[in-house]
Amino acid sequence: MESKEVVVPGARDVRATLDSPDGATGDGPDAVVVACPPHPEFGGSRTDNRLVALGEHLVDDGVACLRFDYGDWDEGYGEREDARNAVRWARERYDRVGVFGFSFGGAIAVLAAATLDPQPDAVALLAPASRLADDLDAAAALADVDAPVRVVYGTRDDTADWEALVERARELECEVVEFSADHFFVGQEEKAAADVGAFLVDRLG
Repeated sequence: MESKEVVVPGARDVRATLDSPDGATGDGPDAVVVACPPHPEFGGSRTDNRLVALGEHLVDDGVACLRFDYGDWDEGYGEREDARNAVRWARERYDRVGVFGFSFGGAIAVLAAATLDPQPDAVALLAPASRLADDLDAAAALADVDAPVRVVYGTRDDTADWEALVERARELECEVVEFSADHFFVGQEEKAAADVGAFLVDRLG
């Protein structure tokens, strides 16, 4: 896997790491996944174990992964724009773009995907938060996402308020997968990344 630093254009200072298959020459991969980290106020960053594990799975299957850090904390609003800008950056360089988010990043991924034109080609969520504010309601925004969606959550998760989003995903007939896991998928990061990665590769490959 080859990794390089990227600055995501926009009004905020957003830095990212682009993971690509070793020896990618010419145009490189045709597809990329933009990975949204968990809550930055609680240490969430692009180096989160779940984001790194997903990047490794994607690259093994020939799909690039853009893991980014949010700019300065902005109650979810600036973070949504960071995700949108990361997807816009990816759209200019790849034929197919997916979005992934873990925890807080899961809500951000939905809120960004629902308000982009064009929308991402696939959306995958791991232990997603359902709502960040009254007007940042990811569970409600899910209905506005046109792309295929897969939601993976842990039945022992007592950290994120995932219930409303998971319920809405089932109503909308999105793919929903449950693990016997806590919020952080301790000891199951690789298994969760493999599940999410297989979905994204299938939709973007």
